[in-house]
Amino acid sequence: MIKVEGLTKTYGGFTAVDDVDFVCQPGTVTGFLGPNGAGKTTTMRIMVGLTPASRGRVTIGGHHYKDIPNPGRHVGVLLDASAQHAGRTGREVLTVGARTMGLPDSRVDEMLELVSLDAKESKRRVRNYSLGMRQRLGIAHALLGEPSVLILDEPANGLDPAGIRWMRGLLKEYAERGGTVLLSSHLLHEVEIIADEMILIGRGRIVARGDKKSLLAGAGTTATFVTALDNEALAAGLKDKGFAVSSAGEGLRVETEPVEVGRVAADRSLVLTDLRAAEEGLEDLFLSLTSDSQRDHLTEGPAA
Repeated sequence: MIKVEGLTKTYGGFTAVDDVDFVCQPGTVTGFLGPNGAGKTTTMRIMVGLTPASRGRVTIGGHHYKDIPNPGRHVGVLLDASAQHAGRTGREVLTVGARTMGLPDSRVDEMLELVSLDAKESKRRVRNYSLGMRQRLGIAHALLGEPSVLILDEPANGLDPAGIRWMRGLLKEYAERGGTVLLSSHLLHEVEIIADEMILIGRGRIVARGDKKSLLAGAGTTATFVTALDNEALAAGLKDKGFAVSSAGEGLRVETEPVEVGRVAADRSLVLTDLRAAEEGLEDLFLSLTSDSQRDHLTEGPAA
């Protein structure tokens, strides 16, 4: 379990992380979401002792990271896939890690196979790796010590669609075995597919948290896309019930849950050809809650 309590980090007059509190439970994937410069990376660096906190604390399994013996066996970390020794081969990077942690060299072969780096690729210098290959190598290194906690900063960067799908399956399986995953990203769609819980951060402060359903319910952003054989009759029936209705492609967008739309259609004996929740609701919520950070990033440039 990861527990963050009152975490604050200031640089002179600038506050990068502002009184942040959250918990990541075992058996879950927690998505840590925010625009570039919102404070995600700074928070994660504090977690693993790379940046000192100004106030507050982070514990992993009840301990500060610096107090965990042989921490790679308990906490897997990927903060920057490019921060690997460019002159070493992929195999050498993992071998150094394995020997530092007291692991057999056979563990290196297991990890290379897991992340699909073949024998030829594992012998190439890291400087000649693509970003996607470096991400795979970084994930392999994070998993090398069979840790119970994973802390991953933007692990999907550089992965192709097949690689992103592979990563989702890998992390889901890891959490199902009881592992704790904290996964940061500014790409909402990629995280909402895998995350059990989501934490939204902007300007260094937590602006929302919860699973997808509770976030949308709390924001009142639930909407439905629907298409019927008689859209006009369905729209009239929905409006009679007080629901806001607008055109959307070949169908309608209705500001309510799909079940309510289905009830109106059933009451009026209308045939539906499409009925689904509007997937963009969470994205709209994310953008509205972090709009200040989005503007700051455009005008000031990124901050960790």
